[in-house]
Amino acid sequence: MGTCSGLIMLAKKVYDRVVGETNQPTLGVLDAVVERNAFGRQRESFEADLVIPAIEKGKFRGIFIRAPVVKETGPNVQILSRLNDSIVAVRQGTILGTSFHPELTNDSRLHQYFLRMVAESSARNNQ
Repeated sequence: MGTCSGLIMLAKKVYDRVVGETNQPTLGVLDAVVERNAFGRQRESFEADLVIPAIEKGKFRGIFIRAPVVKETGPNVQILSRLNDSIVAVRQGTILGTSFHPELTNDSRLHQYFLRMVAESSARNNQ
């Protein structure tokens, strides 16, 4: 699970909204292109209610701090949520990436979703 800069580190390719190509080293395990600081710098940080169909019980409050967005995805990447036209949550197999910070809320539904992903993967591998 990678949130915000963790999403950046998981991506196969990264660039910055202002400076362009950064040649930043990443783990390259998420088949996605990520744009850093997509909503602006620190002073443009914000919160927004997100629809994430993979979790239950209504909207999830996303906290965006110098947040990246996913600009392109590979065929095995599932888009979990968008904010307007921007992709802000994705899943690829057992990898979960978000542009926002779910750990800064009191809402544990996204972390519970991630734990279910891991448990399901573990169960499949043990069969």
